[in-house]
Amino acid sequence: MSPVVQPTHPQLAVSAAIFRDGKVLLVRRARSPGKGFYSLPGGRVEFGESLHQALAREVDEETGLAIEIVGLAGWREVLPTADGTGHYLIMSFASRWVAREPALNDELDDYRWIAPEALANLGDLKLTGGLEEVIQSAGRLIGP
Repeated sequence: MSPVVQPTHPQLAVSAAIFRDGKVLLVRRARSPGKGFYSLPGGRVEFGESLHQALAREVDEETGLAIEIVGLAGWREVLPTADGTGHYLIMSFASRWVAREPALNDELDDYRWIAPEALANLGDLKLTGGLEEVIQSAGRLIGP
């Protein structure tokens, strides 16, 4: 197996804080980057794709869910580290669940609907950096 070649420039990505019945969807990455960490569904934006198109496509591919995008909740920059990870600019959107139940693809190996206020008390669950802040911001856009 040949080593993964990392791009030489930042990659644009999107993620969705999907709310349903007062809870937000967390998914666990089954492979790198982020293997074993819970995060939000999402991925890279393809050339010629709008951020909303990319988000709807990525959420559908990873989880099978249909969503309604509410608005931009925040962004995160992930810089490359010594272990060869990539450089990503991740635009995170608040969204509402619309239809279907989660059906994970091979990029994910677990999911949980979690109340945002419970994020601080998840014990040994590994969360990606900045996740709680993005979810709090998204929750404000979604409202009660």
